[in-house]
This record gives sequence, C-alpha cells and structure tokens, in this order.
Amino acid sequence: MPVEDASTSPAIPLARWASRQLQAMALAQDSRALAALDGPTLLGERGSNGRYVIAGPVSAGLGGSRLLPTRDGGWFALTLIRDVDRELLPALFGDPDVDTGDWSAIAEHVLRHDCDHLVSTGRTLGLPVASADETPASPPVTVLQQGLRRDRSRDQCRDHRPLVVDLSATWAGPLAGHLLWQAGMEVVKVESLTRPDLIRRDDPFTFDRINQGKASLLVDFGSGAEKARLVELIRRADVVIESSRPRALRQLGIDADALVREVPGLVWLSITGHGATAEAANWTGIGNDCGVAGGLTRAMAEAGGGIGYVGDAIADPLTGITAAREGLAALREGAGRRIGLAMSAIAAMALAEERAHDEAALRAELLAWGLARGKPFPRVRPRPLRGEVRSLGADTARYLGAPVRC
Repeated sequence: MPVEDASTSPAIPLARWASRQLQAMALAQDSRALAALDGPTLLGERGSNGRYVIAGPVSAGLGGSRLLPTRDGGWFALTLIRDVDRELLPALFGDPDVDTGDWSAIAEHVLRHDCDHLVSTGRTLGLPVASADETPASPPVTVLQQGLRRDRSRDQCRDHRPLVVDLSATWAGPLAGHLLWQAGMEVVKVESLTRPDLIRRDDPFTFDRINQGKASLLVDFGSGAEKARLVELIRRADVVIESSRPRALRQLGIDADALVREVPGLVWLSITGHGATAEAANWTGIGNDCGVAGGLTRAMAEAGGGIGYVGDAIADPLTGITAAREGLAALREGAGRRIGLAMSAIAAMALAEERAHDEAALRAELLAWGLARGKPFPRVRPRPLRGEVRSLGADTARYLGAPVRC
C-alpha cells in the first residue's frame, strides 16, 4: 500500500528491509496474501492510525519510553509503561525519595549515574532498559532444541491447514501469527483469564489487523485441568508462538523443550527481548528499548540525525516478520525445533543487512527521520480486514473440548 503525505513525512528506516523479507516469504510460500503486504504498512500502520508524531528522545504514542543522558556521556533508554516499573525506580537510583511520576525528576537521577551501571541494575530489577552503545547479548536467531522430523506430505487430511497456537501478546508474536494466517494457516490466539492481551483494549485498530482470522481462546492458567487441555492442543499443533521469559513459561506448566522433543515436526517460536538463554533470558525488553539496544539510535546519531527513537517500537514488527520467516522455513523442512528470537539482536541484524544492501539510502533515511522531530509519522492507508475478529474466548470450547479430527 503506498505511503500518503510522503512529501512531509520521512520514510521509516528499515521499512525496505521489511518489504524484502515479506516478498521472500511470499515467493517461498507462493502466497498472494503475503505478496500484497509491504514493510511501510506493517511498520507504520499503528503510528499512522494513532496520528503519532516523531518526538526524538521520546517514544511515539504515549511517550512511555525516554532516552536520557547519563553522567558519563551515554544515553539510557528507560521504558515505564507498567506501574511496577515505576515502583522499582527507587531501587534503580538508590534513592527512596525519587518522584517516580515526574520524568524531569527521573532525568535528574539518571544524570547522576553512569549508563552501564543503570543498564545492569535495571535489568537485574526487571526493568526494560537499554544503552545506545551496547552490543546485543545473543544471536538474533538461535535453535534452542532439536526435535523429530515430520513428513507433512503424508498428512491424511487433504484439506489440512497447519495449526498455529499463538500464546503471545502485544505486537511481535501476534504479527508473526498474522503472517502465518496470511500464508493460509489456522491460527488460535490464547489469552489468559487474568491477563488478556492489553492491546485488545488499548489499541483495537492494531489488534484487529494482527489478530483477524484467529480463533480466540481464554484459559484460566490457575486451573490444572485447563492447562492440561491447552497442552493437548499444543501437541496437535504445527507451530507455537510465545513471548514469555523462561521462568514465566515454566510457571504456566508448559515445558517447551520437552514438547518439541516429543511432537514430530513441532516448530516452537520463542520471542524474547534479548535472548532465551543465560543471563539475557531474564532481561525484560520492549520494542522501543530493544531498538535502542540493537544500535538504531546510535546509527541515527552517526548519520547526523541526533539521538532519538527510530520508528514506533520498531523491534516488534522486525521480530514478528523474522519469526514468521523462520517458522515457515522450518515447516517447509519438516524440522521439529524450538527457535529463539531476540528482539534487540534482530534489530541489529536488520540494520546490518540494510547497510550491506544500500548504506547510502539507509543513512539518508536515518538522517531524515532524526531531523523530522515534530512531524507526523508517514500515513498509510488502513488495511481492510480480510478475516473476522473473534470476541474474547469465543472459541474456547471448540478447541479445548474434544480433539478435532480430520
């Protein structure tokens, strides 16, 4: 879909990279639906609909993430979108009297500390933080567990559609599920009874576009019986998408590695902020700060555009596209595997690949974005819905009741 008002709004950097990935997936899958998608739309439709403005060191939308200067000349990205995050600020700064509701007061405290100290302390506390000058701790894509192969050409049902169980929330994981749905798969979105996907309420426009066509399940994770039925559904699946840290997944009673070993051909996509193994597995990461950790802010500064956020939570859509690409490739191979996807490293990978593809064009886009403070995000035409948006829990009984048979 063409971008509107291109004369007044700069292109989102890395949108061309996203378009190339989508076209490669469409070609490999022979999918007209995937071929109709493009990077500017997937990276920009949320900001376009929300009438976002490019705000430099303040993230787009509600401004829940800020880039703040530190004592040693660094730039510290801090995301505060949950009440619990603000409650952790006294521990981050070592000051019980910090005004956690005042960004100016928070900035003053940041300026009293070195950047690496704040990042290390923040991650230990569970805060989504980053440095503009860090190197991602994990590879962008990692095979975490190998499983048995499955020859899908022998599936007994001629009209078999691969089943995707989407346990993720917000943007990256649901976007991956959306792309798999576009590729013709049956996608089931699973939400927690106590913590349904907040984007359903907070951003229904985006929710509808990346969750259209998916069945909706509501699960009480406090019920052993319901969790057992969910695991049985997973055992019938071809793909699972989740975006939980390892500890949270274990608390749900789901052993991803064991399921991948036991279910032939099961493809499991684990999306994390910074990696699924070692210390980085416990770090919290959100799209804006993960983009900073991936080097996008520093790249924009080096291009002459100054310090600021690139795009809108850009690591989310970059990761969603990458996850779908990896999942489709594994399905074609018939390979059972659990694949780890680290958002900060994927942002770094996309940046490096775009530099190799056309460094001059990328540099010009970063410069234009950095100099466009106060201008609106590029406008894109809203995508019409091709599938129904199911009400919360509408399909729970269908999928968690008797097994579906061919």
